[in-house]
Amino acid sequence: MRSIIQTFNKNIDSLKEHVKILASILKKILPILSFIIPFLLLYSLYPYSFEVTWHGRTFYLFFLWLVSLEFILDWEKLQASKVNKLRSIRTVAFIIALLLPTIYVIAANYYGLNDMIVSFSLQNGIGQEWANAMPVSIEYLVFTMLFVLILLLNSGVKGLLDFSIAAFFLGIIGFIYVIDNIYPYGTFTPFQIFVPTTTTLAAYVLNLLGYQTEWKGESLGTPVLKAWNSKGEFQAGIAWPCSGIDSLIIYSVTILLFLKKSAIPLNQRIAYFIIGAVITYFINILRIVTLFIIAINGGDWHQFHNYYGPLYSITWIICYLLIIIGTRALWGKIKHSKTTSMISGESPPKT
Repeated sequence: MRSIIQTFNKNIDSLKEHVKILASILKKILPILSFIIPFLLLYSLYPYSFEVTWHGRTFYLFFLWLVSLEFILDWEKLQASKVNKLRSIRTVAFIIALLLPTIYVIAANYYGLNDMIVSFSLQNGIGQEWANAMPVSIEYLVFTMLFVLILLLNSGVKGLLDFSIAAFFLGIIGFIYVIDNIYPYGTFTPFQIFVPTTTTLAAYVLNLLGYQTEWKGESLGTPVLKAWNSKGEFQAGIAWPCSGIDSLIIYSVTILLFLKKSAIPLNQRIAYFIIGAVITYFINILRIVTLFIIAINGGDWHQFHNYYGPLYSITWIICYLLIIIGTRALWGKIKHSKTTSMISGESPPKT
């Protein structure tokens, strides 16, 4: 009888331990789970918006990907949740914060909040087209603030640092969209600084590919480039979003946060940053060239401009993080193999 009781107690203790582990895992992933329902609601309401990158919601998928990546890479190092007591102000605030993303989506789309944002934008001199785009821009910023709030309540400042890349990524997208709404085309001059150089390089690449090009002056503060061949012609004004300023901002913040969290030596961090920045810039030149080629040859350049084009640089930025991780891991294995060989008295393998 005593052995049965002891076995029963052991099973109870084991069950409690498993429940404790599951609770710990759940508290770690709750910050991202709180955005699944609002994202699904938005997808049910505006499925097309998830097929548009520029002023669309495709970047929410990249946000989820970045959060998942940070989970995978730093799972063991993630800050433990500070929400431990069921009856505490922090726990109540945390539960409310988890519900806020869903509450915001419902209020914005069912109770007129988005209409209020559009009306306020129009009253402050923003054009109709850009005022209509403002709700999505504000949505990005609100989600960013709520994500930060949830992280702070769940695990404090250190917890926020664990997911700083994803948080900054989401916030920067919203910030860039708001700037573009308030200062459309080429009216935000600080971001226009790279546009002439980018346009010149794009024209040079088009010339190398056999296209004729010509500058056609400026329109709404943006340089207008015309390109043509025997099949057709196309001209367009190139504003700062097309020149890659947005991609460079996203790249700079993302890679700097990533490198800061890594143990890579400083000189190598600088090299990684410069190489990636140069490639990011030239990928945006490739994006402009591709758009002109599609338009000249009768393709759907609008679809490329609104969706596939921005994916060029964002895909590269995310892949570059994976490249750095992969090459560092491979280099670590090679160094370990050489060290082991030298300790054992064997000559290191030739590479």
